[in-house]
Amino acid sequence: MSKDKKIRVRFAPSPTGHLHIGGARTALFNYLFARHHNGVFILRIEDTDRSRSTEEYIEAIIEGMKWLKLDWDEGPYRQTDRFDIYRSYIKRLLEEGKAYRCYCTSEELEQRRQESISQGKTPKYDGRCRNIREPIPDKPYAVRFKMPEEGQTVVNDMIKGIVEFDNDQLEDLIIMRSDGTPTYNFVVVVDDIDMEITHIIRGDDHLNNTPKQIHIYKAFNWEPPQFGHLPMILGADKARLSKRHGATSVMAYKDMGYLPDALVNYLVRLGWSYGDQEIFTRDELIKYFSLENIGKSAAVFNPEKLLWLNSQYIIKEDAKNLAEMVIPFLIKEGIITEGQRLDIDWLTKAVSTLKERAKTLVELANSLKYYILDYVEIDPKAKEKFLKPENIRHLSELKELLSGVLDFTAAEIEKVFHAFVEKHGLKLGAIAQPVRVAITGGTASPGLFEVLEIVGKDKVLKRLSKAIEEG
Repeated sequence: MSKDKKIRVRFAPSPTGHLHIGGARTALFNYLFARHHNGVFILRIEDTDRSRSTEEYIEAIIEGMKWLKLDWDEGPYRQTDRFDIYRSYIKRLLEEGKAYRCYCTSEELEQRRQESISQGKTPKYDGRCRNIREPIPDKPYAVRFKMPEEGQTVVNDMIKGIVEFDNDQLEDLIIMRSDGTPTYNFVVVVDDIDMEITHIIRGDDHLNNTPKQIHIYKAFNWEPPQFGHLPMILGADKARLSKRHGATSVMAYKDMGYLPDALVNYLVRLGWSYGDQEIFTRDELIKYFSLENIGKSAAVFNPEKLLWLNSQYIIKEDAKNLAEMVIPFLIKEGIITEGQRLDIDWLTKAVSTLKERAKTLVELANSLKYYILDYVEIDPKAKEKFLKPENIRHLSELKELLSGVLDFTAAEIEKVFHAFVEKHGLKLGAIAQPVRVAITGGTASPGLFEVLEIVGKDKVLKRLSKAIEEG
């Protein structure tokens, strides 16, 4: 491959399900490789499996890519729009004697497969139609590609290194079914040729397809792309990642309140490293990314690590951006209604006090309850411990003092508290904690005076009155 040839890579998911963690990592590695080399990143939908591909899944894949901000340069191309192109390529192979019509029925093929298994042989098409010269009129047929029967196919994998395959183990694969639809291993090659793909980065579950595809590239006198096969992602039990290990759909993580940049950062670290650095900006990922730093062994998915990373991104995120992000979760959690408007500057101030305590946007939304609701539910244990009769008397007096504060700011509120404890010879905690319980419903919160300012005078007085009445 010419050194000055522009790098072109593709992410080519099958729309038979949502965009999952493994697919998203493959997309990310292709995206970063293209951006690092100022290349082209193509999105291609491999929807030839009509029985399992749906429009809903196509839309879900595109939605997941957009949420992760993996913007593509070309596409999305759809294979179902390209059938005429595939048929023209098949016609060329038949004319050049590199493919042939196979008239064997599925029943015959299955019978021979069972015979091979019973004889201890590897089930493989025996090539009996390979030398039929003339088409048989009115008889259905599939089209098979002629694989070499001797020698080896060597894959110089960019991640795994040299991988060798014996050609006598490669059967003449079907490239067009008897119903006229082309098959996966054929159409991906045609697409790669048409789209001038230079590098293929994909999961190592595709490694066994690689020698078959290499021979199809060569049949069209096309230099095969360079291949890099990514190790699988495993669950903590070292089994292949699946739904039982937790959510595997990208959009499920959005719904759980994860930030897209946090998920991207976590996915890139599943198999790739750059020194000891854990947290990267997107620009840093593009700058540092290389296939040389991808490990050869499988990566283990760790939900706790992802959760920690998400908390770091929430801490780093601008409070106003977080305020915008959290609104849909406030609606979903029933804290505000769909049409309810919140002052964004006020919400930003509230969010800024809580973002260091929240691991997800769902947690952040729920922690905002005591800022937004008129009344809060008080934890029974906290009530029993801190809203005793003597504390209720103090709350009554303090409420009267707070009702007289005209400039309801943290600084003015603090003056009232200090004057109160000095008058009664108390420690600040003796009154601060009962107030905290009455206002927030619990015993932990950001700085109390700031909380009271953000909750606002009306709600503070309402909640103190309620605590006093119920005490």
